[in-house]
Amino acid sequence: MDEVGTAPLSNRRLVIGVGNLDRGDDAVGRIVAQRLRLRQLPDVDVIEDGGEALSLLSRFEGVDAVYLVDAAVSGAPPGAIRRFDVTTAPLPDAMATLSTHGFGLAAAIELARVLHRLPRLCIVYAVELDACTMGAPLTQAVEATVNVLIARLCAEIA
Repeated sequence: MDEVGTAPLSNRRLVIGVGNLDRGDDAVGRIVAQRLRLRQLPDVDVIEDGGEALSLLSRFEGVDAVYLVDAAVSGAPPGAIRRFDVTTAPLPDAMATLSTHGFGLAAAIELARVLHRLPRLCIVYAVELDACTMGAPLTQAVEATVNVLIARLCAEIA
């Protein structure tokens, strides 16, 4: 551990797409990950995760920078993208309690912070969902956001 209590540096960058592929807009994080993976960015690992807190926490191990993409419900227009640097501050309360995963992303971040396992850089991209209908594809508003978010991620990671 270093002086600020974060995990040691590794130069590993990781994008984690969070969500459930069978629940409409809740899949947006995983779909972003799938499409981003096709770009084969150098020195960037891209994975998908269901969003359970302990699973996410285990993925932070040995990683220097993590970019998480998840669906959220906060009252913003469907498809709105919000970016949070959670390295120095928790997710806003509204985001922490309105994630589509009950004990998931926000809990994983705060648990990692307490356990001094939070990567040096931890960014959350939250996409406002429209509907989480079982078996449905992304809604039009959220689908339109996917390529915009991928472009932002590529610009930030490169």
